[in-house]
Amino acid sequence: MNSKAIFLSLLFLCFFTSTSAQIILLEGRVTNPDEVENIHVLNTTSRYNAITDQEGKFTIEAKRYDTLVFSGIKYFSKKVVVTDKMYAQKYLSVSLIVLLNELDEVFIGNTLSGDLLKDAQSIKTNKEFNFDDVGIPGFKGKPQEKIPKLVGQVITPLSLDVEGLYKHITGYYKALKRMRKWRSEDYIATEILTYYTASFFLDAYKIPKNRTYDFIMLCIETSDIEKDFKIKNYNGVLTTFKEKSSAYIYRLDPNKRKN
Repeated sequence: MNSKAIFLSLLFLCFFTSTSAQIILLEGRVTNPDEVENIHVLNTTSRYNAITDQEGKFTIEAKRYDTLVFSGIKYFSKKVVVTDKMYAQKYLSVSLIVLLNELDEVFIGNTLSGDLLKDAQSIKTNKEFNFDDVGIPGFKGKPQEKIPKLVGQVITPLSLDVEGLYKHITGYYKALKRMRKWRSEDYIATEILTYYTASFFLDAYKIPKNRTYDFIMLCIETSDIEKDFKIKNYNGVLTTFKEKSSAYIYRLDPNKRKN
């Protein structure tokens, strides 16, 4: 092969590689019949992300053979590789598998008396009574112990709450505050983990499944992710995951820490 042919071959190869690596704005849609809003789309190759609108539509930056991960609270996570056809059409559609939740079983006796009130009371279910079931407001759970202020509630010009003062001095109230803070963080961490699933963190950020909860707690303690998740600012949530994941993975690798 002469030098001219070699040059042309190298030129063609460079052109093909450059074209294949070109990033485009890929449009898409989740085609499930309902509940298609706020589904997360993550490009695990480039870390670009998007969220579907009310019609399941989204746009995301991608190139050929990038891997997209779709995840939502009511669906199984799904990976989709950007094919040549998707890349050429700049469009893709995807259908997700619904994550079904089992209903509590209801056991009904073999005989009915004909008395509706009596028969209704004899029905056994695995679910306890809830105010929401009948559409009326009401307190659910055990009342929490109030933590009074030391000055103004425990110690006042006219009275002294001896028990409250003792609990402040011994650190009881301080420990109670810490416990409640931990419970609150534990609850939101569980909600986040349920929403995204451990598989999502493994695919998107290489977080081992046995360390997912620990990673989420780190995010909660060092960022505003709890607030973002509660107000459904999912872009803020994903930004926090991206910012914290690199340092967390680095910390898990003892070989990197030694270097």
